[in-house]
Amino acid sequence: MSQTATEPDLPELAVGDFYYQPLGNGHYRSTVHAQGAWNPHEQHMAPATGILVHEMEKFQPREEMRMARISLDIHGIIHAGDFEIKTRMIRPGRTIELIEGEMISQGRTCVVARGWRLKTSDSTAVAALEDTEVTHPEELVAFEGMTPWPGGYIRGLEFRGANGHRPGKGVVWMRNHFEMVQGIQSPDFVRLMGMVDTANGVAPRVAPGPGSWMFPNVDLQIHMYRAPVGEWLGIEAQQTYGTDGIGLTSAVLHDINGPFGRTEQILTVRPLPGQ
Repeated sequence: MSQTATEPDLPELAVGDFYYQPLGNGHYRSTVHAQGAWNPHEQHMAPATGILVHEMEKFQPREEMRMARISLDIHGIIHAGDFEIKTRMIRPGRTIELIEGEMISQGRTCVVARGWRLKTSDSTAVAALEDTEVTHPEELVAFEGMTPWPGGYIRGLEFRGANGHRPGKGVVWMRNHFEMVQGIQSPDFVRLMGMVDTANGVAPRVAPGPGSWMFPNVDLQIHMYRAPVGEWLGIEAQQTYGTDGIGLTSAVLHDINGPFGRTEQILTVRPLPGQ
């Protein structure tokens, strides 16, 4: 999607092989690698999720607990450039706690993330899965289906696709070679969470571009029954549009060891402006 005369000038962006430059005390500056697909002056929700998770993971960490659910609500434009993240404890507890991360840009809240951290224990005796494994990325060829999407974030990803991909349903693997924050090695969890929002674009029912429709998500819900590992994220996605301008993208999330969780994104479906 090209920039139009009515769109604001692009803000100053950091440069380097990372998504965000740290400015101190929860303040950051985005790079072109975090650039969104719907508008060039916005951040993509995927790396925005990653930087929020980065800050939430740093907040009062406890070795015996892990993040099991992350719920993100998008309040408005995620402006590119400088922003701040504030974290707080909402519900402390010995075995269950709820934390919140708020992203603030240009004086306004743009994303609020809440994460349930649960105490881990050995449940091997009753462990079982209903989600099934998909073909590993090493056995797949490069996936070209993401090329219609513009923006620096999408350009920075490597994609592999499974057979049977079609509009509305498909399996796509992805990885990136950027750190979430300049000078800090990204843990697997942060790196993978920073790509989950891509689920909304891997098997769209309508192709993006002039004369088409837009279907941005207003939230992102991530549930994880296992802690993910590795650099590859597999997304087994399906997308549904209702008749009243509202849709849903659902996905099973995979890493190199198999499925580890699910995600949902509610969509606002409407013709692209100016069409």
